[in-house]
This record gives sequence, C-alpha cells and structure tokens, in this order.
Amino acid sequence: MDSATSELPTHRTPLRDTAETGLKIVVVGGFGVGKTTLVRSVSEIRPLNTEEVMTQAGVGVDETDGVAAKTTTTVAFDFGRISLNDRMVLYLFGAPGQERFWFLWDRLFSGTLGAVVLVDTRRMDDSWYAIDRLEHHGTPFVVAVNRFDDDARYSLDEIRQALALPAHVPMVDCDARVRASGKDVLITLVNHLHDLATAKEATP
Repeated sequence: MDSATSELPTHRTPLRDTAETGLKIVVVGGFGVGKTTLVRSVSEIRPLNTEEVMTQAGVGVDETDGVAAKTTTTVAFDFGRISLNDRMVLYLFGAPGQERFWFLWDRLFSGTLGAVVLVDTRRMDDSWYAIDRLEHHGTPFVVAVNRFDDDARYSLDEIRQALALPAHVPMVDCDARVRASGKDVLITLVNHLHDLATAKEATP
C-alpha cells in the first residue's frame, strides 16, 4: 500500500440531534489487511486507536509475510463513528488481527449487528478465522476486498470460490484508504442487514 492515506478529522463532529438508530459494526480480518486504515478513513471523529510499535518480541509470533513493511499493530481495538444519514449512526470497532489477540473478538462481537470482513488477496488464508467466528456467532457480514496496489487481480467470483462463501453473502471491492470507498462498504452492510430483517419479517 502506498502512503496516499485519507486525512484524519481535525475536530470532533457533534452527533446530530436527529440521530435515532445506532448500530455497532465490527471490522475483522487478518493481520495488516487494513482494518485500522478503514476505520480511520471513514470516521467523522478522530478515531481511538490502540496501535503500538512492533518489537523483536513479535518476531516468530506475528506472521508478517506480505506485510513486511508494517511497523505498528493494533493491540486492543480501533473505534470510530460515521453518520450514514440524519438518523442512522454506525459505531465502528476494528478488531486486532494477530492470533494472540483473537481472544478479544468474542467480547467485541457482543451486541454487534453486523460485520465487515476485510480481505487481502495476498493472504487470503488469514480470512478463514474471521469468517468462521462470525458464522459461529450468527453475525451477518459482508466481505470487502481491499485492493492493494500490488495485489493479483483476482475477480470477486474467484475470491468467493476460494473462501467458499455462499451466494447470499455480499462481496465488494474497496480501497480502505479512501473515505467514499469505505462508506460504500458500510452502506452495503446496512442494506444487507435490512434485507435480512425484511426477509425474516416476511417469514410466516
């Protein structure tokens, strides 16, 4: 990934008086896939990050193939907020990607209405745990393929097949650095949640 990241908000954006619905959303995926970047790029407030500098203690513990240039890592979670419209607000929690922090995921999933699984095609095997845990919890999710500058251009159909995803799980391309792209991912998730709720209400 190059350095063309979105600028962080320079001030706190007040929550609108008209806001009625708040949805907790979790962003999950493998180590270095871009979860922190996604939360940062879309958040309308300065996001809370728990990034720490990677040290020698992580050598041989954290798998860095494909992300050798990464120097920091999330050790708890990221938090941000985005208003999709006058009434709907999303509270975003970015989960840590390394296996040694996976024990935090179950707590982050508590109260979550939906999730985004961020995928890096260079390290697709890292997506299995996130998908497995979400399916275990019965949490609806969408898959967003973070298109890095040097990744192989696999099609969404090829990625769906590789991840053995059923047809009803939405998949989209994204660039986690770009606010509009990240917002499109979240809108896709909200629309998916709405469709699921509508289908459930229509079931006798």
